[in-house]
Amino acid sequence: MKARILSLITFVAVLALVLRGMAMAQDSPQRPVFPPEWPGTLEMLLFGKIPMTRATAGEPEVRAAQQGQNVELVSQIGGSSWGAAAVQGNYAYIGVGPRLFILSISDAAHPTLVRQTGVLPGGVVWGVAVSGTYAYVANDRAGLGIINVSDPVHQTELGFYDTPGSAIGVAISGSYAYVADDWAGLCIINISDPAYPTEVGSYDTPGYANGIAVAGNYAYIADREAGLRVIDVSDLTHPVEAGFYDTLGYAWGVAAAGNYAYVADGDNGLRIIDVSDPGNLTEAGFYDPGYAEGVAVIGSYAYVAAGGGGLRVVNISDPGNPAEAGFYDAWFAYRVTVSGSYAYVTGGGGLRIVSVSNPSNPTEAGFYDTYTPEETLGVTISSSYAYVADGYGGLHTIGVSDSENPTEVGFYDTPGFAWGVAIRGSYAYVADDWMGLRIINIYEPAQPVEVGFYDTPGNAVNVAVSGSYAYLADGDNGLRIISVSNPAYPIEVGFYDTPGYASGVAVAGNYAYVADGDNGLRIVNVSNPALPIEVGFYDTIGWAADVVVNGSYVYVADGRALCIINVSDPAHPVPVSFYGTPGWARGVAVSGYYAYIADDWAGLRIINVSDPGNPWEAGFYYTPGWAYDVAVSGLHAYVAASGGGLATLRFAPFWLYLPLIVRDYRWWMRGGPGFGLPRFTR
Repeated sequence: MKARILSLITFVAVLALVLRGMAMAQDSPQRPVFPPEWPGTLEMLLFGKIPMTRATAGEPEVRAAQQGQNVELVSQIGGSSWGAAAVQGNYAYIGVGPRLFILSISDAAHPTLVRQTGVLPGGVVWGVAVSGTYAYVANDRAGLGIINVSDPVHQTELGFYDTPGSAIGVAISGSYAYVADDWAGLCIINISDPAYPTEVGSYDTPGYANGIAVAGNYAYIADREAGLRVIDVSDLTHPVEAGFYDTLGYAWGVAAAGNYAYVADGDNGLRIIDVSDPGNLTEAGFYDPGYAEGVAVIGSYAYVAAGGGGLRVVNISDPGNPAEAGFYDAWFAYRVTVSGSYAYVTGGGGLRIVSVSNPSNPTEAGFYDTYTPEETLGVTISSSYAYVADGYGGLHTIGVSDSENPTEVGFYDTPGFAWGVAIRGSYAYVADDWMGLRIINIYEPAQPVEVGFYDTPGNAVNVAVSGSYAYLADGDNGLRIISVSNPAYPIEVGFYDTPGYASGVAVAGNYAYVADGDNGLRIVNVSNPALPIEVGFYDTIGWAADVVVNGSYVYVADGRALCIINVSDPAHPVPVSFYGTPGWARGVAVSGYYAYIADDWAGLRIINVSDPGNPWEAGFYYTPGWAYDVAVSGLHAYVAASGGGLATLRFAPFWLYLPLIVRDYRWWMRGGPGFGLPRFTR
């Protein structure tokens, strides 16, 4: 009896706490932040707080970080390979989205994956440097990560230092790591004890530190719009700027050799700066391949990653008159590293190994294809598949029947730039930018085939399908209505040229709702698709990027906010509320009482909209990359995070567990073993 009374008291106390928490949440626009020191199942029960990161099954566990609230990362697949590779011995180290890949390059013609880390906290792996038995990772928001790679098959993370900015590049010299820390400039970290790195000095450059090279007593920083900055680091605790040269473009990357710094200056190509007198920098020469994103220098040659211009090999034996010696047409070359007779080029789709033994005739020796979605700009769920609009990578089909182990099952390389995708029946409808609407047969997910297309006059950036029609948000050319009754021969039947930039579209009943950029929400009557007519509009406070309809309400991802509008009378839409997000609201989905916001750098934000007039944040997760779009199925949210791949997240608001408490209580009342904590299963 005493045990039963104690159980009843426990139940009442827990129930009171839960109900009090719910009341607090409903009374305020912001969810109260609960103390992080309450771990374990009880914390999950009362407050919905869950461990926020873990490695995918079968992968080494890497440092967990509190990256969200009430949301956990279930799995992640894909991501960009935009950062420079590091090469040591028979291994190449590259960042792929939020992971570090270790590749065996002992056979340059057949690079193979040895191991990949789990999801590293913070975001995209932007840069890697290897020294001795350690890999140093510029890990975006999480700063510098240090991984022991003495055994590449069983690497372990030893330490990290959370820099004040976003770590984009890293260089190692002696016992110190020099981090290009974006808006926070230069951060100098003592790594003599890799398990406990400590900051010893910093210098806040005027721009955004993107690339870094260290030579002697100087750190050379590619500071984007602020050009080249030269920092004297002879006193590591008090680094000072010795000089600068404001290049014409955006300084993305830098290499230093002898008396010269070589700056990859975006649209202004390669700039060669004489740094023999750090206080009086002068330009010695330049080479313009059209674009320059990254640069490496070995001997008399500079190797330039020229974006769409591939790899350019430039003879710099006379710095005042650099001349192209050869080139290799690599697909979107972002960064380049040179070791021995090979250049390792990262960018579109993976790592290319280019033989430069003959600089006038560089040739591809090998290629490692990361396969999985890279840009990851749009996503929709159908059955057990996620369909991803992947920019230049076209359409990717990801199997998500096992949410913890997503796998790519097929892809179709559309001719344009895939921004958005909608599914109806056995067809995927892709908004493919300047290439308009592409219709892909996905009856066999592993073998998608294009069956038809319609080239819209503008830039197709989003698509919705209803009945026999596809509705395209066509940028400056507004709303286009395409009959797809015969998918092989789609034809335009009508259009409405909205006043702004049509970037999102949703259809419900006789109306199309268009997110029209700085012209807000436009409501178009499409009962006669050949003669669409605008019947109402609401000029939102921000930049309307995406829209979804749920009942009598429209939810607009409006840049800095979620805008909720009552459209029960489409001719007179009425704003109900706004909820400001910390990032830039690009995509929106609604399921049940919640609106899910793809919030750019701020990841996924989940807003309780059970009372549309009083929305409040119920959970969030800082996804790797930049959240562009979101789709919801059950308790899972699938986030298209540009650069970070496809992230599968699980939302667990604390009141979901209340029925479990009541269930156990009823069991106890029927003579069961007494109140106990609910059992959670995956």
